[in-house]
Amino acid sequence: MLENIRIILVNTSHTGNIGSTARAMKTMGLSSLYLVDPVNEPDGQASALAAGAGDVLANAKIVNTLEEAVKDCGLVVGTSARSRTHSWPMLGPRDCGEKLVQEVSKYPVALVFGRENSGLSNEELQQCHFHMCIPANPEYSSLNLAAAVQTLCYEIRMAYLNRETYPEVEEVYPLNEDLERFYVHLESTLEKTSFIRKSHPGVVMTKLRRLFNRSRPESQELNILRGILASIDKSVKASDEDASQASSLETTDEAAAQTTSQGRN
Repeated sequence: MLENIRIILVNTSHTGNIGSTARAMKTMGLSSLYLVDPVNEPDGQASALAAGAGDVLANAKIVNTLEEAVKDCGLVVGTSARSRTHSWPMLGPRDCGEKLVQEVSKYPVALVFGRENSGLSNEELQQCHFHMCIPANPEYSSLNLAAAVQTLCYEIRMAYLNRETYPEVEEVYPLNEDLERFYVHLESTLEKTSFIRKSHPGVVMTKLRRLFNRSRPESQELNILRGILASIDKSVKASDEDASQASSLETTDEAAAQTTSQGRN
């Protein structure tokens, strides 16, 4: 079960933090480490700080984008210490650990950590179903990346050991790549209906992402939404074809009228 819980580090600057993360993971029984576009790949310093967790470090998967790292995950939680313009569904550390353990039997789940100096970007956070913030001392909330990982891995471990005290989630949720395809389809349909402009979607799609992430549709519900969008696409296409035919007939009638007029003259 714990093997399907991914710890994902995005664009990490210091290789020592990667090694310390591997060590923090192994002490709590986690082993699936993903590195998204690290500034430098694991080196000797990473190996030294990994200590006895060299196997976790050696098996770390390196990918180019966060989308690639979470595409087959059914639950993605992003860590964030900053307030955002658009609020997102939030979890505390304990709730985060419980939710990851509750759903990991159905599909891979992921906990995402951002850059040491700036965290995750808004675009990256939009790929997460929930955001998580460690309630550190507001007068000094600076927390080392590996220390943050250790804190959350501990909560995951405790939730795993106590997993019989709360019910397993029965709903089936779509994988992240299915949800991303839905957002692409939704934006395309809204462009066709002129609800948003292709060149300037503004904050509409961000707010819609927040809406659907907050409601978190199940797989069957997402299929219904995709069906609705397909029906709208079909209606828009038929309407455009009717308009095109009408325009063609008008042009033909005008040409015929001009020919008749010229013949009389």
